[in-house]
Amino acid sequence: MFDKQQKIPISCDHGGFDMKEFLRIKLEKLGYVINDMGTYSDDSVDYPDFIHPLAKAVNDGEFEAGIILCGSGNGAQMTANKYSGVRAALCWTPEQAELARKHNNANIIALPGRFISNDMAIEMALKFLNTEFEGGRHQRRVEKISKTL
Repeated sequence: MFDKQQKIPISCDHGGFDMKEFLRIKLEKLGYVINDMGTYSDDSVDYPDFIHPLAKAVNDGEFEAGIILCGSGNGAQMTANKYSGVRAALCWTPEQAELARKHNNANIIALPGRFISNDMAIEMALKFLNTEFEGGRHQRRVEKISKTL
């Protein structure tokens, strides 16, 4: 579970722009402090240019959690997961968002801006932000994620 007063960064490419704006406004109305890291229009951009800064900031401990979006969510998630301290989960349902936190201690949620509704996106974002990591047997598994073979 993340504190509403902690800044939550959000970033996207053009494919996630409209949904990012919807989420930013809704979350701020609910009392969350949002750090909008772009993009700032629906003009075509390259998603890594906006996802890397957010993922690096989470990796470096500047933020505890983040929200990223692109058209499918795949490119955003793949980019974010290049950082060893990031566990970005691409989610399509509220149940996935909840389990990503409970079992995987995900610290970034990736959303597919062109494939889910705004209502589904806010429901998933809230599940993600309000779910605690269970720890226990899951801690051992999470520790193995960033190990290299």
